[in-house]
Amino acid sequence: MIRRALRFLLSCAALTATPWPLLAQDFYAGKQIILVVGAASGGGYDLLARLTARHMGKHIPGNPTFVVQNQPAGGSIVAANTLAATSARDGTAIGLMQRGVLLAGLTGTPQVQYDVGKFNWIGSLNSETAVTLANVGGAHKTTRDLFDKELIVGGVVNVDPETTARLYNDLLGTKFKLVNGYNGTTDVGLAMERGEVQGIADWSWSSLNTQHPEWLRDKKVVILMQGALEPNPEMPGVARAIDFVRGPLEKQVLELYFTQKTVARPLIAPPGLPAERVEILRRAFSALAKDKDFLADAERTKLEVNLIDGAAVDKVISLITSASTQVRDRYNKATK
Repeated sequence: MIRRALRFLLSCAALTATPWPLLAQDFYAGKQIILVVGAASGGGYDLLARLTARHMGKHIPGNPTFVVQNQPAGGSIVAANTLAATSARDGTAIGLMQRGVLLAGLTGTPQVQYDVGKFNWIGSLNSETAVTLANVGGAHKTTRDLFDKELIVGGVVNVDPETTARLYNDLLGTKFKLVNGYNGTTDVGLAMERGEVQGIADWSWSSLNTQHPEWLRDKKVVILMQGALEPNPEMPGVARAIDFVRGPLEKQVLELYFTQKTVARPLIAPPGLPAERVEILRRAFSALAKDKDFLADAERTKLEVNLIDGAAVDKVISLITSASTQVRDRYNKATK
């Protein structure tokens, strides 16, 4: 059900160009926009934030400059809390959050002090497919090995590498052994190269291609499973996690979890922004989809972008906030 609803909602979303709002067209002249990245420097979110910062300002009346600030603590929860509570609410502060913030509120985590339904969602830079991978030369050579043999994987607290491992263990019956404490997937990748861990339960396919193309080229890793609502055509023959769920409720939980990967790189603004500022930011973001310099820069830096507009993200957020109590409770149990 969630999968069908998402396909319909996203197919209805279009990146359109219409006249600028009459209000606040000159507000941004001489201004600076702080773009908070809820992730460590050097990773996929950071690189995408800096790509966006280089180009988005020219699509905003007044051509403000962008300054990127990294705030990786808590898997973007700290950054989201800051945007919700203390950041300027005039359109001069926005954030690129790790997608885990979309579902973090379902777990009752006391650190979560924001309401995803109250943010202003500017758009998403991409959708993602999770890949589970292990170093070549280890005991894990096929998907079946994930269910029969323990795989030691690096984790990042409150972020996909940790959360996905816990979900897969509970909902699918895999045997991941988590080693937490890493600051991001860049650190987990280094840990894999040093032999500290054997693999990772969830790395974004686009980030893997960007950060470690040599792993794929030189066959240093084996891809054991993919995770998303729909199969990725770039990975034919790689088994899908959703095909191994143990029951219908578990399938609903995993579909809810994969919903966040549909809007995997969300750009958000604080609650309470004037409507015309939200509109200006959304239109500037949408304009990037046809910005030749932006697209060329993305290609040059080997970053995958597939923009999803704010209206489409709003609909995904509605699916998340309307999840049933039964699904929420089962999700909580699986992620503990």
